[in-house]
Amino acid sequence: MAGGHKGHLGLGIVLAISFLVVLVLIFSPIFPKAPDGTPQNGLEYADRMFNRLAKGSSYFIPKVVKSNEKFMGKMFSATIKMDKPEDKPGESEQRAVRASKLFSLNPGAKVEVNGIELKIEGDLGLVMKAALDDADAMFKNEGDKIKAKYAEAMATDDVKQMFRQWNNVLPKIDKAFKKEGKIEEAKIVSDVTKKAIEASYNFYGIQAQQVSDHAGLMTFVLVFYVVYTMWWGFAIFYIFEGIGLSMKKAKVKKEV
Repeated sequence: MAGGHKGHLGLGIVLAISFLVVLVLIFSPIFPKAPDGTPQNGLEYADRMFNRLAKGSSYFIPKVVKSNEKFMGKMFSATIKMDKPEDKPGESEQRAVRASKLFSLNPGAKVEVNGIELKIEGDLGLVMKAALDDADAMFKNEGDKIKAKYAEAMATDDVKQMFRQWNNVLPKIDKAFKKEGKIEEAKIVSDVTKKAIEASYNFYGIQAQQVSDHAGLMTFVLVFYVVYTMWWGFAIFYIFEGIGLSMKKAKVKKEV
């Protein structure tokens, strides 16, 4: 420990206080309001911004539609079980009935419900097209299209619950195809699930924006993050140095 340095101590205290003031401002609801009018603090504002930008760079549906073209007319058959380990009595059967509507209300396949089991037969390309059409509507926040198609049959007004049935069904079909060694069929089902269904479900209700349209704001946020992190580090450094605490390399003792 060496003697303190009052100038460095004062600088460290100023940096620490200003850091905390900015931190309070970040957590204050003084940022632009959310689309629904809800006040936002800095973290909420940044989170919404990055979600919008992430959605803007996650629209892979047209590419998957193109990949699905070669499966038009490709017939398939799959038997899947709709139960989950955490299900209570009757929930698996209800899920099977809801999921069956995906096939009875869209062209391309017929379905038989037997308890918790679905037997699906039909045109793989047409089934994937139906899933992609629904995913596209969800990605564009057009939930009314999903409601119009499924609400009455599934007896619910929850758009995400209706759409979620694709995610309940497709991974099971993917798994069935892999067991049968149908690698190409499994891949298109997996691509539809991951690149279309999951993305559309997760980003539903968020307005997509392009990174190129907000390059200045993105640059500011990233630079601010780096500067703000260093800000606290220098505050601690100068405070410790000001009170006489410092890190120095130990002197090498010479043998006598």
